[in-house]
Amino acid sequence: MTPPAPPEHALPPELVSDWEALSARWQDGPLSEWLVLLPEQFASGLSPARYGDLPRWRDALRALPPLPTADMQLTTSRVGLSGTVPAETMDALRNALMGLHPWRKGPFELCGLHVDTEWRSDWKWDRLEGAVAPLNGRRVLDVGCGNGYHCWRMLGAGAAEVIGIDPTPLFILQFKAVQHYLKQSGIHVLPMTLEAMPAHLPVFDTVFSMGVLYHRRDPMAHLMSLKHKLAPGGQLVLETLVIEGSDDALLKPYGRYARMGNVWKLPSPGLTARWLKQAGFSEIKIVDVGVTSLEEQRRTPWMTFHSLKEFLDPNDLTRTIEGLPAPRRAILSANVI
Repeated sequence: MTPPAPPEHALPPELVSDWEALSARWQDGPLSEWLVLLPEQFASGLSPARYGDLPRWRDALRALPPLPTADMQLTTSRVGLSGTVPAETMDALRNALMGLHPWRKGPFELCGLHVDTEWRSDWKWDRLEGAVAPLNGRRVLDVGCGNGYHCWRMLGAGAAEVIGIDPTPLFILQFKAVQHYLKQSGIHVLPMTLEAMPAHLPVFDTVFSMGVLYHRRDPMAHLMSLKHKLAPGGQLVLETLVIEGSDDALLKPYGRYARMGNVWKLPSPGLTARWLKQAGFSEIKIVDVGVTSLEEQRRTPWMTFHSLKEFLDPNDLTRTIEGLPAPRRAILSANVI
């Protein structure tokens, strides 16, 4: 195989290994079209000129201490490494990872250090795992993956290749902190949005979109874009905020929703299923619907800013601080022919 040509754009140091690995795997296959775009996307996604905190986060990565070889944990709630380390190493590890605060998705554990994240993302995985087609040997795309917690669970479930995308640089470096110790091939979290990918790239066997749909002004366009990333017979796993009501129920928050300023449309689960059908999906199933609890999303020492408790009416936890229905989430699965 001919080595890939050096990219014209200077690659961020954190992403050099990703470029080398993806170049080796993708240059002669169906993902070569995207490969051509990656250098520019990498340079833009982790640009010091755009993100002033990037030098500080890079210092945190450089401060990560060496850890002893230990068993990897990808199938338990706390992704990471087993084992123990001396108190001095534990302090250095905690300080380095705290340099990447706030940690929102997890939990993680590295040699006894529990990174107790804002979200109990393992609970979401438990709710959806049974509805996901077996991931053994599959190529998976996780859209809006955050720091890649669920990507690790997908790899642990047997996926051959997991690609997570997220535009937030801090989340990319949090993933890199965990990958610094786990050192797994076949898993990458890349700094970009779904819109930055080629519009038509039907090469993924499974696509996850969790916590993204309600941030899109045009939810149908998002669903169509997801569909165009799926190979024939592929599965979409969609998780989103919803409201109670009939198959026509739709809430359009004016202003903020649970203090978020970019929430555009909250459909009922039934309307979400209808959207999926209109987008051309088949075998649509509503897997789970439930209210987000104060135990699942909360402030912790690893995420010390406001969380769900501060987003709700203190006198009526069924309403947001703006007086709207409290966050309720649904998981749906759908297939493409």
